[in-house]
Amino acid sequence: MEEVPDHSRKEQDSLGSMVIPKSAYYGIHTVRAMDNFPVSGRPVNPHLIHSMVTVKKAAALAHMKMNTYQLEIALVIVQACDDILEGQYKEQFTVDALQGGAGTSTNMNVNEVIANRAIELLGGKRGDYSRIHPLDHVNCCQSTNDVYPTALRMAAIGQVRKLSQAFASLQEALQEKEHEFADVLKLGRTELMDALPMMAGQGFGAYAKAVARDRWRLYKVEERLREINIGGTAIGTGINAPVKYTFYITDILQDLTGYGLARSEYPMDPTQNMDVFVEVSGLLKAASVNLLKISNDLRLLASGPTGGFGELELPAVQAGSSIMPGKVNPVMAEMIGLVAMRVIANDSAVTMAAASGQLELNAFMPLIADALLESLEILTRGVRLFEERCIRGISIHEDRCIEMVENSTVLATALVGHIGYEKSAEIAKQARREGKTVRCVLLESKILTDAEVDRILSLYQVTKPGIPGK
Repeated sequence: MEEVPDHSRKEQDSLGSMVIPKSAYYGIHTVRAMDNFPVSGRPVNPHLIHSMVTVKKAAALAHMKMNTYQLEIALVIVQACDDILEGQYKEQFTVDALQGGAGTSTNMNVNEVIANRAIELLGGKRGDYSRIHPLDHVNCCQSTNDVYPTALRMAAIGQVRKLSQAFASLQEALQEKEHEFADVLKLGRTELMDALPMMAGQGFGAYAKAVARDRWRLYKVEERLREINIGGTAIGTGINAPVKYTFYITDILQDLTGYGLARSEYPMDPTQNMDVFVEVSGLLKAASVNLLKISNDLRLLASGPTGGFGELELPAVQAGSSIMPGKVNPVMAEMIGLVAMRVIANDSAVTMAAASGQLELNAFMPLIADALLESLEILTRGVRLFEERCIRGISIHEDRCIEMVENSTVLATALVGHIGYEKSAEIAKQARREGKTVRCVLLESKILTDAEVDRILSLYQVTKPGIPGK
């Protein structure tokens, strides 16, 4: 007979027995998963664990209503869940984020930790599943295949709400800069070439509009996440889950989360089809595209300070070089740019994983969960930091902006409605050739009166709709 060390216990499953640390709240299924999947070195996302534990608590409360098993068992399972939800036993969720089995290892890890904590609350020893069983009690009327998608949807809703709020605050910060710089004239550019005069505030207003769309799209996508398949069990048919239980647990989950969760009318659909997560990830990608564009613009406009555009000044948050004294880099704009790139990459992973499901289940849900929840988390933190440590502290070099407008030939465009395209082009070419301003060449040419030139080339008229001077 195999001898078990004093600091260990032995547990049995259908594959045999294993020695488990006596101090562990997890059990044999978790240990097998730890041995099988030492892949990323990262545990399962804590928001997913939190949501799964919430599902287990709701299940126990539903069974309490149905008298499925002894009231004492249901009560200690609920207490064990509450302990975990309050932040205890985080170190017991040890399964790697990247795992085979469609999330079964995560579900079993959660079942075992809850069961052993509940056993302990009854005064028993961890591993004595004759008192409370991870499957017969904690997992009663459930399958990984309805618990995991339900929990992922709940976790995603919570993070989408936080991200939507972060985008709302970023939008507000951009709008404040729109108003702050509303009277600052600057050079607009297309294809990195001088184009037309504009107000600096108009640029920030355009950024704010893009971010507003991202905020609205994220706010609306929650609707698709609210449909859950709990009670569908293994493939969505609902075997081993009484209909009354399904209604009870759905109502309880609504109360516990405050989310407008709804039982799917066709549980087989959310059990096997992951397109909702692709939709959410796609919106995160769209938002990241806008953030990357804004990041690139700000870094260009703040480049220099003497050898670049030098129009904006981004807040200095750290020294920029270990060898070049006084150098300051646009690190917060770079940060949001690399966050955006990571989210775009994660979207590819979510897309491939969702498309790789087969028949009645998608085995790649752990990758979907890991990539999607990471994207939501890093975007939320990144957007908040970008707003607080970059956007709100941006200042503008007004003299530099005006200088570039006046030294360019872009004002020739304002002449088109008065002297035609060809003549306006000649004025612009002459100005470049002779190193003069458009105004100077125009006044020397006597094509228009001085008063007409002043009216047409009014710097603030050329940033508004219509033909300047008419």
